[in-house]
Amino acid sequence: MKPDPTASTDTRVLRFGHSPDPDDAFMFYGLARGAVRIRDFQVEHVLFDIQTLNEMAMSGEIEVTAISAHAYPAVADRYWIMRCGASMGIGYGPILVAAPDGPASLEALAGARIAIPGLLTTAWLVARLYLPPFEAVVHPFDDIPRAVAEGAVDAGLVIHEGQITYADQGLVKLGDLGEAWQADTGLPLPLGLDVVRKDLGRELAAEVSRGLADSIRYAFDHEDDAVAYALDYGRGLDTEKARTFVRMYVNEYTRDMGEEGRRALRTLFDRAAAAGYTEPVGEIDLI
Repeated sequence: MKPDPTASTDTRVLRFGHSPDPDDAFMFYGLARGAVRIRDFQVEHVLFDIQTLNEMAMSGEIEVTAISAHAYPAVADRYWIMRCGASMGIGYGPILVAAPDGPASLEALAGARIAIPGLLTTAWLVARLYLPPFEAVVHPFDDIPRAVAEGAVDAGLVIHEGQITYADQGLVKLGDLGEAWQADTGLPLPLGLDVVRKDLGRELAAEVSRGLADSIRYAFDHEDDAVAYALDYGRGLDTEKARTFVRMYVNEYTRDMGEEGRRALRTLFDRAAAAGYTEPVGEIDLI
């Protein structure tokens, strides 16, 4: 049973919000197994889709959580970004898909009805930065391929495992926003972040960040077992597709985004603010 994210919690419990997806599950494997500990805290896993986690972060409901990079400007007063745990696409990212008889190019999407996975997702933000004006239709991310295949929308913006399974559903790729971003900026595309609530204090927040980094390291050291664990969260993925997806989004920037990751965030936040899509973000203080 999923933990209740609104339940009261004592000081010995840390709630970690993450999406029920293979890459997040892989990152949390060490913590989930109990192989990694943060002091003597009990770690509770709060599993929701990323749009829901974004909304929960707005009110600071969870101590530690995955969020979309797009959502961070709205919660920067409550949370620090951790150096580890980021999902960054290296020349790949959210993909625009259509039926074979649908739009044939990104340019053809002007005025089209496009299914998106949520108004706080980074996919939606980057789509607005790179696509001609279109009509956004919000769908649960895992329902988007069906909506496209059945003609309910003209195209779909797919994230998570849909990025590697869309062809299995008879869809074709029109373009990759991560590829467009890298060609434009020369930087990885920040999609997801892990953040820690500021009221925990900087010392504990730093321990949480080190704990997550240790959990990621443990998963890489026990990759077969960690992928098998992550496979429980991969809708329609076999072992090798799950491994492929995990390796896409648990990469060197996930271990530590470093200065290049910080520059990528700065670029995304500045462009979003300049376009009027988010509030400006001040100094990016990584934990």
